[in-house]
Amino acid sequence: MTVVLTEPIVGERDTLALFPATVTVTRTSEDDFKSRQLIVWLDGMRTATLLWGDSITIDVDPGPHRVRISNTLVWKTIEFQVEPGQQVFFEAINRIGVGTITMMMLLGVAPLYLTVRRMDL
Repeated sequence: MTVVLTEPIVGERDTLALFPATVTVTRTSEDDFKSRQLIVWLDGMRTATLLWGDSITIDVDPGPHRVRISNTLVWKTIEFQVEPGQQVFFEAINRIGVGTITMMMLLGVAPLYLTVRRMDL
């Protein structure tokens, strides 16, 4: 008796390769100052400008990557590795610091600080 397979046998490792790896950057924290834009670069390419409440999801190839986020004054760069089918999440927060409110009252301008957290689900 001869058995003919019409469909390939797919293992778990092969199944993961069918799904793209993704990177999501979100700006939805209630701790955010909710003002000014955040600019997102992925692997040296400008990919988004996020206002409060915005998110972006980008398909990426497995391997090493670098996300860089800026509020035009402060920059944060994070290097990370992505596996096939993996979803990587970052939360970006544009926040006030010590003395920000006082400076804003006295000078009319003040720095905002940037926090970027990797959120592993």
